[in-house]
Amino acid sequence: MKSIFKKSMSLLLALGITASLAAGCGSQPAATTTAAGSTAVGSTAATDTQAAASSSDGKKEFANKELNIAVFQGAYGRDFWDAAAAKFMEQYPGTKINITANAKLGEMIKPSIVAGNPPDFIYLNDGDPSGVTKGLIKDKAILDITDVFDSIALDKDSKIRDLILPGFLETSYCTPYGDGKIYLAPYNYGVMGLWYNKDYFDKKGYSAPKTWDEFFALNDKAKTDGRSLFTYQGIYPGYLEEVLIPAFYAAGGQQAVDDFTSYKEGFWKSEAATKTMDIFSKIANTDNALMKGTVALNHTQAQTAFMQGKSMFCVNGNWFEGEMKDAPREDGFQFGFAGVPDFNAGDPTIALVSVEQMYIPAKSKNPELAKEFMKFIYTDTSVKLNGEKAKAVMAVKGATDMVKDYITPSSYNCFKAVEQGMKPVVAALKPVANGSKINISDEIYKPFSSIMNKQMTVQEYADKLEKVYAKVRDELAKAQ
Repeated sequence: MKSIFKKSMSLLLALGITASLAAGCGSQPAATTTAAGSTAVGSTAATDTQAAASSSDGKKEFANKELNIAVFQGAYGRDFWDAAAAKFMEQYPGTKINITANAKLGEMIKPSIVAGNPPDFIYLNDGDPSGVTKGLIKDKAILDITDVFDSIALDKDSKIRDLILPGFLETSYCTPYGDGKIYLAPYNYGVMGLWYNKDYFDKKGYSAPKTWDEFFALNDKAKTDGRSLFTYQGIYPGYLEEVLIPAFYAAGGQQAVDDFTSYKEGFWKSEAATKTMDIFSKIANTDNALMKGTVALNHTQAQTAFMQGKSMFCVNGNWFEGEMKDAPREDGFQFGFAGVPDFNAGDPTIALVSVEQMYIPAKSKNPELAKEFMKFIYTDTSVKLNGEKAKAVMAVKGATDMVKDYITPSSYNCFKAVEQGMKPVVAALKPVANGSKINISDEIYKPFSSIMNKQMTVQEYADKLEKVYAKVRDELAKAQ
């Protein structure tokens, strides 16, 4: 498992929907087996959706009872969607849900979207390599689902928006146009930050750092104990986003994060950016702060070295324990999640958060049934089922305890930390211009190897990034 940028930022060179989807129109993808035993996306519902009516038992009735959904079959698999569809069909007799699930879902559904016959409901992130979701957002071809979140939940007397963890619905992941309207719904989320060996800290009487001053103060203790302060996945410096973005927030609030993601002029010379980059400069230039050889290590090598007690801290996400379940480690090792320190005592620690997205295309043939199915995804039944089948946590209050039995102890602890007050920060770089040759993720993160090797100063880095951001802005302006 990789960080946000390793998982999705390679797609920030997003393609426009017209150009990118047309490229995939050569053949119709084969239909997959569905939860109901029929064929999936590409078949059009028999009748156009009409307004839903209520039956005698109070449950909605739908003129069109067939729903075509398409879901990305990645690390979470498809079992949850099969099980959720079966539960939904039980509770809504006569409905039929056809499911297409594939690891290359975007490429599969491009032809049907271009033909004006998209799935009724899609789970596919905006960072998918196909560019489908980015393109639909760009063309404003996704349905406004604000009414879903303003409606009362199916299983409790609360609005669905009040069930979602604070701060998620307000991000660009869900409200891409900044108009307060919700177009993409949050599904599972991930939590990232600094990790430490809880057993070692407990035995030594050390506390996880709440501020950067406390973090660096631990360097002397680390040196005395024969370990370095910090390591990271050296040849994949994109992992450092898990410190960089929360530090931007700590230094300059949401405005600093927004300036970073929108390529604002002067951002890299701002106080927030300077304060943040000083962290990395201090790690690079302080004796014992960076584990020797870090920049040459891959992710498993750096993570194993950390688990063997060669460094106090390492960056990673909630998948850490599962990913490294068979790796060697020092005696008694326990995964401890520290989040990311703040600059000021008393402020909450921070965690970088990623969000999975689901949505309804504007040209859905059955939007009302799709909305009802989306509401069903936010019921306790579905949240628990998702934990059981996908081993994941939805961005819903209380979800962590609902799925505790299905996730690793360390994963539970970091999700619980977010629910209990650790500040979640969600960030996604805006797409660069169509056809741009700028790989913005590489431009931001690859130079960190030179910073850590003391071959580049943070001032030189800031100068370089200002030029890159200027070029991005220029290309975007010309593309208008």
